[in-house]
Amino acid sequence: MSYELLLGDRAYSSWSLRGWLLFDAFGLRADTRVAALNCDEFPQALAGFAPARTVPALRLPEGVVVADSLAMAEELASRHPEAAHWPADPAARAVARALAAEMHASFAPLRNHCPMNLRVSYSDCAPPQPVLDDLARLERLWAWARQTTGSPGPWLCGAYSVADAFFAPVAARIAGYNLPVDAAAQAYVDAHLAHGPFRRWRAMALVAGPDQRVYRRDWPQRPWPGPAPLPAEPCEGPSVNTACPYSGLPVTHFLRLTEKGQVLGFCNAFCRDKTLADPEAWPQAMALLKA
Repeated sequence: MSYELLLGDRAYSSWSLRGWLLFDAFGLRADTRVAALNCDEFPQALAGFAPARTVPALRLPEGVVVADSLAMAEELASRHPEAAHWPADPAARAVARALAAEMHASFAPLRNHCPMNLRVSYSDCAPPQPVLDDLARLERLWAWARQTTGSPGPWLCGAYSVADAFFAPVAARIAGYNLPVDAAAQAYVDAHLAHGPFRRWRAMALVAGPDQRVYRRDWPQRPWPGPAPLPAEPCEGPSVNTACPYSGLPVTHFLRLTEKGQVLGFCNAFCRDKTLADPEAWPQAMALLKA
């Protein structure tokens, strides 16, 4: 029996993003199920993951349900030390755990004013003072983490860790609402936007499920500030491949990379459309072009 992971809408469920990153960003696999928020499907799905009341919810191979993302992180780290969810250095690990715990429990003004919505970016959301205070706290935390751990790269405590996974939806909010942060914090946000697992999640978020009106805001919009995807378009076959790069099944749906003129094939519309949204986010698809 494998891990079973219950998630909410990819475009809107920030905690689901964290739970999924605990697997995808660390080379682990889970059978995932996505239930739309704010509809009858969601409580019905949760009923199968009792005692969970929120997502993400994880069923372990033994059948036990873990219904908290921080508990999921610790359990996966215990079971898969080779995945390196936490830094190996004790001091850096302590910093990463402190960061994840504060993210888990804090920043309510930011969460409330700027609910995650990966399908849009606003040029101005008129952030009130409590949100600005949260942003200042984030700048201090992220600077403290880098200074304390001596992190040389884009992440907070050395290599990518649970702390970074927990802050990924914050980066999405800063990008999605054009929130004001200093240059160092913006560089950290940009690292998340370019991170392969984050790009894959957002690509799926763009094409899975309808827009939910409750997340819509009447603010001016701007283009998404992350890396621009390779231009692509749906088309007819034949393709350079006969088997879907994700499932291995025969191809039935196709897309053309506009600039390269190459056609890739997929086993269903979702596999095609998530690749169409951001081709470079998917190493399996890009490997076909190199081959």
